[in-house]
Amino acid sequence: MLKRKINKYIQDFYNNSRNALLITGARQTGKTYSIRQFGKSFKSFIEINFIEQPEAADLFRDARSHADILLRLSALTSVPLIKNDTLIFFDEVQRCPDIVTAIKFLVDEGSYRYILSGSLLGVELKDLRSEPVGYMGIKEMYPLDFEEFISCLGVNEQVITSLREAWTNRTPVDPFVHNKLMELFRLYLITGGMPAAVSKYIESNNLQEVMRVQQDIIRLYKRDIAQYDPDNKLYIEEIFNLIPPELNAKNKRFILKRLNENAKFERYQNSFLWLKHAGVALPVYNVKEPRMPLLLARSRNLFKLYQNDIGLLAAQYAEGIQLRIIQGDKDINFGAIYENAVAQELTAHGLEPYYYNNKKRGELDFVIEWKGGVLPIEVKSGKDYETHRALANIMGCKEYGLREAVVFTNDNLHAAGAITYAPIYMVMFLEKSHDAPACYRIDLSGLK
Repeated sequence: MLKRKINKYIQDFYNNSRNALLITGARQTGKTYSIRQFGKSFKSFIEINFIEQPEAADLFRDARSHADILLRLSALTSVPLIKNDTLIFFDEVQRCPDIVTAIKFLVDEGSYRYILSGSLLGVELKDLRSEPVGYMGIKEMYPLDFEEFISCLGVNEQVITSLREAWTNRTPVDPFVHNKLMELFRLYLITGGMPAAVSKYIESNNLQEVMRVQQDIIRLYKRDIAQYDPDNKLYIEEIFNLIPPELNAKNKRFILKRLNENAKFERYQNSFLWLKHAGVALPVYNVKEPRMPLLLARSRNLFKLYQNDIGLLAAQYAEGIQLRIIQGDKDINFGAIYENAVAQELTAHGLEPYYYNNKKRGELDFVIEWKGGVLPIEVKSGKDYETHRALANIMGCKEYGLREAVVFTNDNLHAAGAITYAPIYMVMFLEKSHDAPACYRIDLSGLK
């Protein structure tokens, strides 16, 4: 069993709320598995899959009340409905949007608990007629991040704690531990975080078997493209296939001209959005200035496009790259691969990555909002990682007032002024901060 962070999230959610929970995310990220594991904590667990049971969608479509839904539900399953100890799981809900709309009535009734999931939710459920605001939480699920990956491989929690302390205190990691973590990170670049691929590696240690799993997932994504957006499928598949070569290009920015000499962004915009909403690709947009809030400085049609999983990206490259990665082959463009891993990690941790490019000052790989300010991030795979003209220019610009920056490298951790040079695997410690007070009360004395 793979240990996932979302398992604790789900448990905490239901301990603290009576609402339903909708788990979103790309195909094959492990949503159904985690929900089924959580279902074991209830006396009764009922699963309705709207793809495997298409008649269920018909039954719920014209239901007028929670009583109608529960009556029809009891007719679909032989599993008993136990009040206050039953979890009802609606899977593949994109095939039955009515159940998402009706969930507020079921939550209001209060006899049972509800959890929902599905594929391509961002594509198919973006225009809900009546979203159950206040009755349903939404949590996006991603492939395993690097911390989850090494935990599943058996790395001791104490080791991870010591690494976190080194990151917090800006102190070097034990050399032996550092070298082992770099080996593990290179392995992660190959296996990625798709649960089926990680499980296959743990089971067999056979990278060929892992790659076969990854190719199956890529074929599944391409089937989804053909099935769910027939009007734009050729554009979408072209863009999907171009992700690896575009990341290998000099500036890594996605160039529409490589699709079509006369290509206009407006024509392809829906195709890019489809890949984003399906969770298949991660667009990282350009910002004109590294200022808070970054969203206001975003350029809509300038972006880099990353794969949702670093292992799938490696599987899309030419044959033999996996062995070269594991050996640390210096002829490989690790910059693109490292950047994809960082983009994936930041996104999974609730951080929205952007990049900065200015003709005068240069380009930064990533900028994020972190701890109340903007954090510039550079990703360097070579030995000359302390040479970074753009970063020096930005950090020296007083009008931006940037307090610190991080350069991720292959070497051990050390700091030089406001810049921290950290090993690439420490990106796992960049997480969205929750600094807002959980409880805040205003003193109204004198006003009453």
